[in-house]
Amino acid sequence: MSPRLDVYATMWPLRVPKRRRLGSPLLDEDHAMAVLHVNGIRYRLTSDGRLVNLSEWNEDVACALAQQDGIELSDSHWEILCVMRLFYQEFNISPVRKLLRRAVAERLEPEKASDRYFNDLFPGGVEIQGTRIAGLPIPLLDAELVRAERDAGHPPDTDAAAHAVEEFECEGAHYQIYPHGNLVDPEQWNVRVAEFMAGQEGIELTAEHWELIYFLRRFYFEYGISPMVRLLMRHMEAQFGREKSSEPYLYSLFPGGPSRQGSRIAGLPEPQGCIDP
Repeated sequence: MSPRLDVYATMWPLRVPKRRRLGSPLLDEDHAMAVLHVNGIRYRLTSDGRLVNLSEWNEDVACALAQQDGIELSDSHWEILCVMRLFYQEFNISPVRKLLRRAVAERLEPEKASDRYFNDLFPGGVEIQGTRIAGLPIPLLDAELVRAERDAGHPPDTDAAAHAVEEFECEGAHYQIYPHGNLVDPEQWNVRVAEFMAGQEGIELTAEHWELIYFLRRFYFEYGISPMVRLLMRHMEAQFGREKSSEPYLYSLFPGGPSRQGSRIAGLPEPQGCIDP
């Protein structure tokens, strides 16, 4: 039996698992919850066929999930699955399509970083079918996540915070915000609003702050998500170098977290998977 994917996939150049054949996986209903049987082990699935416990994922489960969709995993499938799992392990979120294309181009080759290539491998969509087989959550754009949380009646955060809660006024205009202080309507953001929000948190914006703020905004409008701090550092290094993308430098600008506090002042949604204070 080949090593577990999440162990050897951290080693590059990329190695993919040996092909294997499983007996037909059994799927039954257990108290209204789907259960997948693989090699005598029962795995609970969500209503959309994902593992309830993502830590139970292994190669055999991936093969069984793929078989349900009529897919026999090839080396090409495993390469993409590896890249998705490595991205999740590093950044704590599943990659949206544009970020997946970038990661595949960097780790594999540019020819494999196309929608056509992804769709040939995963006809049900690499973001839906691919992440399900890879044992990962569905990747969501920030706007989709906000809608989902609102529709689900996400409870407000009751932690004390220096930033405003629910609504604030700036130069005679009223701005609604979410519990963590992010603007409900990002289109209301402007320079004066950013300066006001920063002042509320004891920050006077300098040229260095604006450099980061505009980088955050460019990233958001290109990829559809606000970057959590590790993702921010990775992408900033390519443009600004190691010093300006370092953790000490970024936290010196936004002590409340370059991703969480920075995105808030930049008028963007709160980063997914963010571990800033």
